[in-house]
Amino acid sequence: MDCKKTDDSSSLDLNAKQKVVLVGNPNVGKSVLFGLLTGTYATVSNYPGTTVEVSRGPAKVRGKSIHIIDSPGVNGLLPTSEDEQVTRDILLAEDGAVVLNVLDSKNLRRALLVTTQLAEAKKPVLLSLNMYDEAGEKGIKIDHQRLSKELGCTVVPTIATQRWGFDKLKDSFFTASVPNIELKYPPEIEGGLLAITALIPESGLSKRSMALMLLSGDSTLDLWQKENLEPEAIKQIKAIRLKAEGVYSEPIGYIINKERHRFVDNLVRKIITVEPKARGPVSEFIGKWAMHPVGGLFILAAVLFVMYEFVGVLGAGIAVDLLETHVFGEYLNPWATRMANATLPGGWAGELARDLLVGEYGLITMALTYAVAIILPIVGFFFIFFGLLEDSGYLPRLAVMVDRVFKLMGLNGKAVLPMILGLGCATMATMTTRMLETKKERIIVTLLLALGIPCSAQLGVILGMLGSISLVATLWWVGTVLLTLFIVAWLSSKIVPGECSDFILEIPPMRLPKLGNIALKTLVRVEWYLKEAVPLFILGTFVLFILDRLNLLLLIERITAPIVVGLLELPPKATEAFLIGFLRRDYGAAGLFSLQKDGLLDPTQVVVSLVTMTLFVPCIANFFMIIKERGVKTALMMGVFIFPFALLVGGLLNFIIRLVNPNL
Repeated sequence: MDCKKTDDSSSLDLNAKQKVVLVGNPNVGKSVLFGLLTGTYATVSNYPGTTVEVSRGPAKVRGKSIHIIDSPGVNGLLPTSEDEQVTRDILLAEDGAVVLNVLDSKNLRRALLVTTQLAEAKKPVLLSLNMYDEAGEKGIKIDHQRLSKELGCTVVPTIATQRWGFDKLKDSFFTASVPNIELKYPPEIEGGLLAITALIPESGLSKRSMALMLLSGDSTLDLWQKENLEPEAIKQIKAIRLKAEGVYSEPIGYIINKERHRFVDNLVRKIITVEPKARGPVSEFIGKWAMHPVGGLFILAAVLFVMYEFVGVLGAGIAVDLLETHVFGEYLNPWATRMANATLPGGWAGELARDLLVGEYGLITMALTYAVAIILPIVGFFFIFFGLLEDSGYLPRLAVMVDRVFKLMGLNGKAVLPMILGLGCATMATMTTRMLETKKERIIVTLLLALGIPCSAQLGVILGMLGSISLVATLWWVGTVLLTLFIVAWLSSKIVPGECSDFILEIPPMRLPKLGNIALKTLVRVEWYLKEAVPLFILGTFVLFILDRLNLLLLIERITAPIVVGLLELPPKATEAFLIGFLRRDYGAAGLFSLQKDGLLDPTQVVVSLVTMTLFVPCIANFFMIIKERGVKTALMMGVFIFPFALLVGGLLNFIIRLVNPNL
């Protein structure tokens, strides 16, 4: 991979083949900038040999075509995760690419560590000081002109979510240059770097940058060494590294990072002044106590209570009753039935069509009623509440609060974030397990998402059903699911090989959510729900219709009777809910909701059926996502475990409740 060396002081002239790689810490707004640059023409694919997705797309700057690559978030170019290795490999492979280094303006100390490594790699860089407004809200003032002078490259303040500074940033692509950062390390390390650079060829990163990684013992470069070096050179590099390691009691990588930190700290002192902002007493109180191991439990209880009332009572109670009973029950379904009777011909074909549309398993009377009258209002209310939690800054504090408990499960507090996202959609949450540093953590959290994290629609139905019974019933459901998740996670941490990563998470300020943002998020998510869920509801209803016509439903009910009726003590019709629950778990929950409204489930049966449905096999979309992320073998093993395990827990719970609290 030979390349021409870029002059540190020169700017770059973009041409049709020019590539721009977005690089920065996680959650700094790279994806927002990528979207602004590429519009709707982006493609997403796995980086070769990995499960990490990389977005690519074309953009036009001053009439010239450029290729944009959105790399995974990193804390450094010495990889500690698959995401960081992919970003490093992109920079290594994309010879001559410009780097758009996106920084979090309120956390420059961490962000500039990446900049120093890009400078050592001799990559032409353009700096985007993103989230500039949030830094100002915290009283942080950044002298970006002095930062530009100190680094010798262009620095542009931006607020990506508002497109503020975006046009200036695009124009600055033409002035990207290598930062004039020259770090000096202790003599033993400098000697080792000099010796290694003499042994390695030119590549997409500078010789010094590659030598720093090799001297630090970067095992992810083993393949690169085999492809680019003679065996004797590899031996010599290993000997040089071992000699340097013998001089210090601390790892070489740690000593190198200390020097980088020292440089960044000196730079930050020159460019940043902080004027403490007076915070509101309420937000300061909540922000502080939300992370407390004891006080945080009370705040969490308050959040769950409000969610229970807002989603379970207002959404699943009042809103569902309005739509299902009055709009659909009194107007739409009777009208559809009259229209079907009036327009469809007689005979067996007409009768079949009528049953398909407005019968017991009708596409209108069942599928659309479930999807729109029951699930949609619940989903809408949940999305509103979840958006409020996201924008308030509470979720990272929840991660801090539960960190100690999660460590007992072989995880850390960061694992709660995909699980919280799973309350929106387990399929999307499974994809976000990539934020976890180790393969072990990703496997465990993927299992927990598939096993016992109800999606928004399912959770809304559950809260609606429990809300009509008692708080005690809700506690039985919550306690059983949480205890099951804890036990499975703990056992998995003993079985799945690997280590738990350190817990590092930025805590944003508590803020009052903006209603406009919440409304937009809710509308986008509801649109996604309608596009994804309604077709599956129709498909599921059609499957039930076919099974009913072929008398297979009765056969399935008879076959499963020993489990559904015997072990779980549920009515035979509950089999339908579990059957269609594989297509979408919220569809299955809606079936249980209908049984409860018809008086076919007593309180104990409600709790048992909901626990079993919550722990049941993941919906088909999530199952395919597990295959994509973890592989077919892992997905099948999870499915084989979850199905009988959910029934076993449901049966055990049924026995315990009827033994200790029969009048639930």
